[in-house]
Amino acid sequence: MRQDPRAGNHRVSGADAAPVKVDPRAAFLKIEGRDMLRPLTIVFVRHGVTDMTVTHQFSGSDDPGPSLNALGRVQAAKAADAVYDIGRRTWADLPVVSRVMASPMTRTQDTGGAIGRRLGVLVETEPLLREVTFGRWQGLTGDQIVHDYGDALHRWRFGEVAPPGGESMADVGERLDEALRGFAVEHARLSAEGDDVERAWAAASHAVAIKSAVGVSLGIESRSWGAIWPQPASLTIMQLRVTREGDIAERHLMCLGAPTE
Repeated sequence: MRQDPRAGNHRVSGADAAPVKVDPRAAFLKIEGRDMLRPLTIVFVRHGVTDMTVTHQFSGSDDPGPSLNALGRVQAAKAADAVYDIGRRTWADLPVVSRVMASPMTRTQDTGGAIGRRLGVLVETEPLLREVTFGRWQGLTGDQIVHDYGDALHRWRFGEVAPPGGESMADVGERLDEALRGFAVEHARLSAEGDDVERAWAAASHAVAIKSAVGVSLGIESRSWGAIWPQPASLTIMQLRVTREGDIAERHLMCLGAPTE
């Protein structure tokens, strides 16, 4: 085999052989001692705003509502355009998004629906993507929680306690970790049944759920997850390196809370 200096990132075998494209990321993506699949990318999309977002009321998974308001629907449409552009006009190294999942909450179903219509795919409901359960704090503002429960709100933010009848940050992290591991297993199954190709899936979710997914994936202590702030309708992109057995060998955070407006 000889190298043609005019070939750039191509190899030639023999004088007349057609050039074979070399993926410049191949060495970087290889994990020594592991039999790896092509990567799986998860595009987390925080839902657009609701009336409760505007009034700063705590809106968890205790109640399926509210739906997106007028501004939230506009934001969801812009987020859908941004997801559609991945692998086409932006993030050229990533595959186009081929699947859309959403938590069961109305606002994420609305957001996921906008993305699905833009991509021409049906939205799948994934319960593990739901928002934190706030329990007795559901519907209250931060000021009301501080008035009624003292420093419990701050202790929850720092991962020390759960809301009365609700979930702690660590609880949400375990749930989102389960979701990511499930996605990896499914990616491995699809690769075994067909081609080993890169895939990108969108996941319409929530602020606490997304920050918990990032925190648990990067090994950050839960006391620091409250400092992560994905804005409404923003994109957070994670890439999973998955073994043929369906285990996650590495998790790469590619962007956090990228605006789509």
